[in-house]
Amino acid sequence: MLWSELYRPKGCDDIIGQDEVVRHLTSFADARSVPHMLISGPHGTGKTAAVECLAKRLYGENWEANTTILSAADLLGRGKSALETDERFSMIYRKDRSLIVNFKQIVKLYASMRPLDADFKLMVFEDAERLTFEAQQALRRTMERYSATCRFIFVTARPSAIIPAIASRCLPLFFAPLESMVVRARLEEILAAEGAACPDDDLDLIVHAAQGDLRRAIMYLQIAVGAEKDFDLAEVSRSETSNVATSAFDALRDGNFVAARRIVESLMIEYGLSAREVVGELRQVARRECYNHPALAIALADADHRLCQNANDFVQINALLARIAREVFSEESTAAL
Repeated sequence: MLWSELYRPKGCDDIIGQDEVVRHLTSFADARSVPHMLISGPHGTGKTAAVECLAKRLYGENWEANTTILSAADLLGRGKSALETDERFSMIYRKDRSLIVNFKQIVKLYASMRPLDADFKLMVFEDAERLTFEAQQALRRTMERYSATCRFIFVTARPSAIIPAIASRCLPLFFAPLESMVVRARLEEILAAEGAACPDDDLDLIVHAAQGDLRRAIMYLQIAVGAEKDFDLAEVSRSETSNVATSAFDALRDGNFVAARRIVESLMIEYGLSAREVVGELRQVARRECYNHPALAIALADADHRLCQNANDFVQINALLARIAREVFSEESTAAL
């Protein structure tokens, strides 16, 4: 069994490194008063697990009956054929209607279901950044109609993708990347529970590579412990998204700004990365490919800082690419702008 699932938080008290957010969630559950919420933060920081823990504390044994978790990628990202074959939606799906109309019907049905032994139920949208503008407009009206018996929770790594009409109705809660000492302490607890060992140097590398993503750190740890030969973290951590980020750098170096912009935007649209995660991927590529230009480090740091202030993701990423092309690579790159 995956350790990331085995050691998933079972209750609010098990969530680490997010004390302020957990304090809010537990107070909502204890008071039996939950607002609509927009929960954002990088992957692997405990967003979805925290929602489940909130539901368990709020409803006890009936938490699953009173909690509907829908993936925006499942509803809208795979087309009408996926809705038709999904047993959850097959009874609602209408082949002669558009995808957005089917989406409206599905959400309306789940929102209209009466809660079990409770005043309201929770409707959770994972990967909420995948909700189209039309889908979010439909949700705005649904939120107004069913707000008395249904609380809507949007979980996303890219809060700027949520339209103001929805965001203004929600309490924003941000899950920050976990501090290195918190991640390492959790990994040591897991090693003790498993009766396993991992060299301190490998633990340091894992914590550094995870960049505050606890789920990724636990995955690397399990691979390291189970490896029959020397553990090559660089090879393991080089993902498909890392290869895509490398191709973006190659395009910038070749003077093709348009191609670089499209490649990087695909990381956010197709792979679901937040803008800060894209900056992290670009930073890893810069280190691996030995792009040691000081202006590159400054540009990446500035972009990361601006994105921490909830600046527009696409605007800041495009500005970052333009700055890299202008200040880091040759004049041929600048000509492409």
